[in-house]
Amino acid sequence: MPLAFAHAGLAMGFVNTIIVGIICTHSIEILVKSAHMIYQRNRIPAIGFADLAEASFQMGPKLFHRYAQTAKFLINFFLVTDLIGCCAVYVVLVAKNLKQVVDIRTETDYDTRIYMVVLLIPLILINLIKNLKYLSPCSMIANVLMVTGLGITFYFLCQDIPPLDERPQFIEVQQWPLFFGTVIFAMEGIGVVMPLENNMLNPSHFIGCPGILNIGMTILITLYSVTGFLGYLKYGNKTESVITLNLDKHDPLAQSVKLMIAIGIFFTYTIQFYVPMGVIWHYVKTKFSKNLNIAEYALRISLVTFTVLLAIVVPNLGGFISLIGAVTISMLGLVFPALIETATIYENPGFGKFNWRLIKNIFIIFFGFLGFFSGTYVSLKEIFESY
Repeated sequence: MPLAFAHAGLAMGFVNTIIVGIICTHSIEILVKSAHMIYQRNRIPAIGFADLAEASFQMGPKLFHRYAQTAKFLINFFLVTDLIGCCAVYVVLVAKNLKQVVDIRTETDYDTRIYMVVLLIPLILINLIKNLKYLSPCSMIANVLMVTGLGITFYFLCQDIPPLDERPQFIEVQQWPLFFGTVIFAMEGIGVVMPLENNMLNPSHFIGCPGILNIGMTILITLYSVTGFLGYLKYGNKTESVITLNLDKHDPLAQSVKLMIAIGIFFTYTIQFYVPMGVIWHYVKTKFSKNLNIAEYALRISLVTFTVLLAIVVPNLGGFISLIGAVTISMLGLVFPALIETATIYENPGFGKFNWRLIKNIFIIFFGFLGFFSGTYVSLKEIFESY
C-alpha cells in the first residue's frame, strides 16, 4: 500500500483507496445477492463463483446464453492466473525479506534469485500435502506472525514522522494505473467470497446493514489507507515494494519483523496454492486413467516450480503486483460481478424508469476495463524498463 501511494500522492492515494474500496465492496455485495437469487430460482443451497456466472448467463437475456460456458471458463482461468501470480509474488516477498536478514547476519550479498531457488525444495515438500485439514495449522501460524509483524511495523512507521508538506499530495496521472493495480490487488478477495458465504452458519448475515461484509471491508479499507499513508509519508520516494524492506536492516527488532513476514507468507503460499491446484486438477484428472496420485504429485511439483521460475524471471515486485491486479482482479472483482448481476436481474432491473442499476453496472464494467487495459500497459512497461 505505501508503494501504491507513491504512484498517487498522499491526498490522492488516501481518497482513491476509499473509493476503490467502496466499489470493491459493492461488487462483492452484488455478487452475493445474485447468488441468493440463483439459490431461490434453482432451489440449490450453494454455488461457486464460476458456476454462478454460468447459471446467471443461462437465465439472463438471450445474448448472454451463448456465452455461459465461456464465462465459467474465463472466471476459472482468471482465478488460477490470479492465485498462481500471487504465489509467485509470495516467493519474491519471502526471498527479499530473507535476503536482508541473512546478508546482515552473514556479511554476504547473494542475488535474490539464489534465495528463490533455495525456497523451491521446502515449497515443493509442504505443497505435497493434499488435505486442507493438515494445512490449517500453517494458516494459524501465518496469521499470528503476520499480525505481530504488522503491529511492530506500525510502531516503526509512527517514529520520526516527517511533516506532510515534504510529500506530494498528487502524482502525475500517468502513474495512476500502477496505483489502481496495486490497490485492487491488495484489497480484492473475490475468489474466496463464495466459498466463505457458502460455509457460513447464517449466510444471510454476510450482506446487509451492517453485515459481516461491510464491517470487514470497513476495517480493511481503514487499515490499508492508514498503512499506505504512513508508509509513504515516512519513506517517500524510497518506499520499497513491501514496507518491511524499508525497515532498518541492522535493527534486531526490524530483522525479527522481516523473518516473521517471510515465514508467514511462506505458510500463506500453501493456502493460496490449494485453490488453483484444485481447479487445474479438476480439468486434467480425466486425462489419467491410472496412477492418479503420481499424476497429482507431478502436477503439484510442476506448478510450484513454475511459480518460482516466474518469480525469478520477473523480480520487479511492484510492477508484478500491479500487473496481476490489473489483469485478473479487474475482471474478477469488477467486470464479472456487474455482468452477473445484470444477467440475474435483467427482467426487473429496478432503480426507477431509467434503470439506474443497469447504468451503474455499465459504469463498473467500464471502470474495470479501464483499469484492465491501462494498468496492464503501464505495469508491463515498468517491468520491461526494469531490465
